[in-house]
Amino acid sequence: MFAALTVDWSALFANSAVRTALLMGISAALINASLGVFTLLRGHAFAGHALGDISSAGGAASFLLGISALWGFLGMAWLAALAMGWLGLREARERDLATGIVLGAGLGLTALFLYLAMTTTSASGSTVTVLFGSLFAVSPGLVPPVLLLTLGTLSAITLGFRPLLLIAADADLARAQGIPVAILEILYLLLLGLAAAISAMTIGAILATALLLGPAGAAMQLATRPVWAFVWAAGLATLAVVLGIFLSWQSYYWFSGASWPVSFFIVLLTLLEYLGASLWAAQRGRKIWAAAMPPPSGCAKDC
Repeated sequence: MFAALTVDWSALFANSAVRTALLMGISAALINASLGVFTLLRGHAFAGHALGDISSAGGAASFLLGISALWGFLGMAWLAALAMGWLGLREARERDLATGIVLGAGLGLTALFLYLAMTTTSASGSTVTVLFGSLFAVSPGLVPPVLLLTLGTLSAITLGFRPLLLIAADADLARAQGIPVAILEILYLLLLGLAAAISAMTIGAILATALLLGPAGAAMQLATRPVWAFVWAAGLATLAVVLGIFLSWQSYYWFSGASWPVSFFIVLLTLLEYLGASLWAAQRGRKIWAAAMPPPSGCAKDC
């Protein structure tokens, strides 16, 4: 009994699959944490969820065509992001309609590609891998491009932080101040597609929304200023991923050689983080999202 509670740290970090999972998972956590706050501020939760589901078509296509999973997931997510931007994401009604149309088409392609992959290739486990992810099975060769994409994404968010925050608060005011709203809208959607693709590739397309919205939702109830919402979100997302990997690794000893999926632990932890933050905010009488919402001035003083 007590042997199951001990941790062999040397074996844990010596395992190449664990090291790859940590690098990929932390990259996904940092990207999703940053984009998740913007997504909630802009009211684009449905769009973020849809991009994760739609990217599954690219993952299925990668099995069918024998290409890298990264470019399959990412390519489809970017195509969907551009389609959603073109169909209209300004008004809530237009946004939801465009997102729903693109989501339906993407899921239809996922069903087709998974069927073809299972019937014409030897990828018998493609459905489970695409829909629910497998962090411990990610190829180490994907780490360098994902790290570069993560660095580029975080740099773009840092450089465009104030304009993106102002657009989230008041797009009309941003236009009046000469900010290229249309261009930044497309950039935001492409970055959101990247976040969804990396999440789908690591914890699965169906579960990708949890990493995008869970830590960000918790952070926006804990933060006192907009910038702190991003810090909290990054910390909570990283904690969920690292602890989820650790718990999945340890579950091998708990259940006699049958490890539980790392995706399950990550999603469970993001849920607990959100519930804990909600309880903390409720006890202090704080309104959800209020602390992290930028003022109409575009956060000139509070950022």
